[in-house]
Amino acid sequence: MHRKSLSVVMLISVALILGVVRHAHAQSQSPSQTTDAKNPYPTMAPLEQYLIPDRDAEIALARSAAPASISQDADVMVLGRHGYETAVKGKNGFVCLVWRSWAGSPNDADFWNPKARSPVCLNPAAARFNVPLTQKRTQLALAGKSQAQVFAELESAFQKNEFPPLEPGAMCYMLSKQGRLNNVEGPWHAHLMFFIPLTDSATWGAGAAGSPVVGAFNDTVERHTVFLVPVANWSDGTADLPGGH
Repeated sequence: MHRKSLSVVMLISVALILGVVRHAHAQSQSPSQTTDAKNPYPTMAPLEQYLIPDRDAEIALARSAAPASISQDADVMVLGRHGYETAVKGKNGFVCLVWRSWAGSPNDADFWNPKARSPVCLNPAAARFNVPLTQKRTQLALAGKSQAQVFAELESAFQKNEFPPLEPGAMCYMLSKQGRLNNVEGPWHAHLMFFIPLTDSATWGAGAAGSPVVGAFNDTVERHTVFLVPVANWSDGTADLPGGH
């Protein structure tokens, strides 16, 4: 895949990492939702559409984000009716879970897309920062807050220092080929993400010709920069071939 094309797809992936899922109208969308081409998911769908009924299936999907040598000893969280809960207690400090769409950006038209599934395994430093954020976003979503209200409350929480600081070395694995960007596509590419306090992407050479750091995204709401580094293999060891999503 040409670097220009890879960069475009990278931006899509970063958006998903922050919970953004793009286009495609859900066939299972609630009749109460108003739909149009620019905003196919204006409000949250019924909770059942975001849940994975088979708890073991969600555990397996979450673990697929990282090699078994890591995920088999990680905590695993699953989404329930009252938020994320620990389904498996691990011993290595990693936390694996499946992000839903409301981890998205303030301007994401697909913020409430119930089809998005993004398996991730956070290392200990990333988990201490990101899990509380994920739980807070989920709490607000399940409480019926609008997209705008979610971000207003997140901003207020950051101003009050309600979240742990982002620690050095925070990163995660996103190596699952079972993830789903939206209603049509599967996963992007197998990749690692690194979380750094807000910075200029040029400090990592992100997006430069020949750089393995294909790009970066500033999350100004949560006050950090995400760097993406694609890798050769999925978590099951099979090759992530060029020309994928």
